[in-house]
Amino acid sequence: MNTFEKSVVFSFKDSVAYAESGVVSRQVMKNEKGNVTLFAFSKGEGLSEHTAPFDALVQIVDGTAAIIIGGQRFTLTEGQSIIMPANIPHAVEAPERFKMVLTMIRP
Repeated sequence: MNTFEKSVVFSFKDSVAYAESGVVSRQVMKNEKGNVTLFAFSKGEGLSEHTAPFDALVQIVDGTAAIIIGGQRFTLTEGQSIIMPANIPHAVEAPERFKMVLTMIRP
């Protein structure tokens, strides 16, 4: 399992590097109840519209992101968060490069 080491201090912002063009992800932790994943998006990248069977929390740790939920566009900056509700189409876009933490907990 390629997750973060336990009992070690870390910074989300410094724990994943931007790629020249693309999306980089690192799994922070994972178990049967859910997972926490750190992402770095290059400008112009994103995740296409999809749904998930459970709520997901997005926390922006660097830059600016566009989060689209049910057709409504939200612009989030460093330090801001939003919950993407279960079974509602959502997408992620990078108007500039940004890093986010995605937390998904299964019911």
